[in-house]
Amino acid sequence: MEIYSRRDRSMKAWFASGDPWVWLQAGAIGISITAVLGVLLLIAVQGLSHFWPHPVERIEYLEGENVTKVFGMLVERDQISRQQYLESSGITSDLPEGVDIVTRRLIKTANRRSNPPDFRWVFEHRIQHTSEPPDVLVLERLEWGNAYGTPQALSVNGRFTEAITGERLMVALAQELRHIEALRQQIETLQREQIQPLLLKQERLRENLRATDSADLSRTGVQEQLVEVQRAYQAFNLQITNLEREIAQERLALQDPQGRVQYEPLSGIIRAWQPNQFSTLDKVLHFAGNLLGFVLDDPREANTEGGVFPAIFGTVLMVLIMALIVTPFGVIAAIYLHEYAHQGVLVKTVRVAVNNLAGVPSIVYGVFGLGFFVYFLGGSIDASFFQDALPAPTFGTPGLIWASLTLALLTVPIVIVSTEEGLSRIPRNLREGSMALGATKAETLFKVILPMASPAILTGVILAVSRAAGEVAPLMLVGVVKLAPTLAIDGNFPYLHLERKFMHLGFHIYDVGFQSPNVEAARPLVYATALLLITIIVGLNLTAISLRNRLERYYRGLGA
Repeated sequence: MEIYSRRDRSMKAWFASGDPWVWLQAGAIGISITAVLGVLLLIAVQGLSHFWPHPVERIEYLEGENVTKVFGMLVERDQISRQQYLESSGITSDLPEGVDIVTRRLIKTANRRSNPPDFRWVFEHRIQHTSEPPDVLVLERLEWGNAYGTPQALSVNGRFTEAITGERLMVALAQELRHIEALRQQIETLQREQIQPLLLKQERLRENLRATDSADLSRTGVQEQLVEVQRAYQAFNLQITNLEREIAQERLALQDPQGRVQYEPLSGIIRAWQPNQFSTLDKVLHFAGNLLGFVLDDPREANTEGGVFPAIFGTVLMVLIMALIVTPFGVIAAIYLHEYAHQGVLVKTVRVAVNNLAGVPSIVYGVFGLGFFVYFLGGSIDASFFQDALPAPTFGTPGLIWASLTLALLTVPIVIVSTEEGLSRIPRNLREGSMALGATKAETLFKVILPMASPAILTGVILAVSRAAGEVAPLMLVGVVKLAPTLAIDGNFPYLHLERKFMHLGFHIYDVGFQSPNVEAARPLVYATALLLITIIVGLNLTAISLRNRLERYYRGLGA
């Protein structure tokens, strides 16, 4: 009994010391950090593995009673039960007795245009032969995804020649693809620098014609300018047509495992490589190129191919505009509530309302932004300044500015609360000392209080940026789209077009993950885009945190 009582006293003393709670908190923090790192590691592995050049196999397998030959790239392995195999194939006679688990492979066969589908499950016990032909070629196309095959011949000046084979064919193909890419750049330059300004000028001239009376003497001059613009447009359009005709004449003969030859136009090919001949250095360089292309290229094939540059651009631009809007409004509101307002019932009510606004569902802000910002405010702007464009709205439709204002409204409570918290931490004797030395209240505010509160202000901005960058629901109502035809910034006046719709990484993840017609092709892009969004948010936060820490060190000597 004495031993048990001594043990009970020691346990009580241990609990009274608080050590169990310290260990409990440490364990909870460790589990949380491990879970977060595990999720990030999963996203990174699944996302980055998509860009690694995997070998292409020649697979012969039984499909029913027939032998099917395909080129394929292994995506994943999976195991199913005997019953699931029976339900999916309807065949059990090829399974040995006692085999309850069946292994299958998900193979990316590409060639979606000629031999769909481009992803298929193949059971390992039905595979008869596999190999990795060194000459198999992978084509990245503008449409219909990738294509696999062995190169047979390349057309030169529109005619096929059998003299170019093997290594010479690959060298000639690389030269032709570089030439075609240069022609594509010429076409894009003409469309961006010549065609688009002419179209804008043509639209302005037509608006002038509609606004002028038939008896106006200036009408003739406007009509002459319009004719000149149309003539120039036709000339540049003819140049583009000639370049497109030059691109379209070259083709590549590609043979599939069945022996069939497909003729691939070089105009639809972006890149070509032979992964089975890659060294380790080649694989690393190809991986880096794929990753860079994912960041800098435009999306293709319903966002399942290509890159996400417009989404990156739209996300960063929206966040920056939102930060420029929310920071002054949030800081001014916090300064008034803390420094100037009479601390009575009304101010307490306002603080409670601000805190409650932080808990309102984000979709509610989207509905408010659609009704107030888009329809009311944007419609009023159109009625006042863009009457000639009506009934087609200019600002009375979802766009970048309304999305930024909606997210600014959503995040302003965060900035207010953080700024007020920073203002409350500044010692009272600093305020009194400043005013005792002859400074006015405004001088004290701008030269003493705000510099010392700047770390807290930046903390609020960091939290606001993190919240805004990850929001999707309100943006679906006020400006984000699946595919934006143009960026919000270009070379045409006024250069920053706040009325345009934009792409967003968060919505891109939703669209690719849940709206894509090709689920297997879209799945790795979900992980890659999520990793990219996390990287951008972390980068913005680290920049703000670094600035905040520098300010804290600078003003540390002024604190209590």
